[in-house]
Amino acid sequence: MTKLAKDFYLREDVVQISKDLLGKYLFTKIDNKVTAGIITETEAYAGITDKASHAYNNRRTKRTEVMFAEGGVSYVYLCYGIHHLFNVVTNGKDVPHAVLIRAIKPMEGIPTMLERRNTNQLHNKITAGPGTVSQALGIRTEHSGLDLRGNKIWIEDKGIKVYEKDIVAGTRIGVNYAGEDAKLPYRFVIHL
Repeated sequence: MTKLAKDFYLREDVVQISKDLLGKYLFTKIDNKVTAGIITETEAYAGITDKASHAYNNRRTKRTEVMFAEGGVSYVYLCYGIHHLFNVVTNGKDVPHAVLIRAIKPMEGIPTMLERRNTNQLHNKITAGPGTVSQALGIRTEHSGLDLRGNKIWIEDKGIKVYEKDIVAGTRIGVNYAGEDAKLPYRFVIHL
């Protein structure tokens, strides 16, 4: 087991970290059940200068305060009152960068994932959106602020090589309110 080191999260380039998370394994151990999947889609959010970021213009609220923590912790928020969305906080303290995990390929604990997703059939949509990723892995807003080197949610490098040529970049989803920043190519996808 090679959990990502703190240094991985403390780097300054959130776009590069977003790419570097592709091919890594996202693990959870929730309700004593281990689940994991390979990260296949991410979105970068560049903090106070990024109009799509919850921390844009240095906005600090009870919900976003965790984004200002030192990198390497989780930021989980509720979207539309239903979807728990899991983000990786990056960079140093008081620099609120984050990476949204948008999709994973299920690898471990698949029966648990199916149960959490209320289905008995594994299909490509089971963890193909940020809300379904969290649901399948058991991640909820109560898991916001967890150290990603702990034993509840963590990310491992299992040696999968992802090459720049295999990464498809595009615009982020659901951030039209961000004007010009909505057009930034900050969403990254790999096909496994």
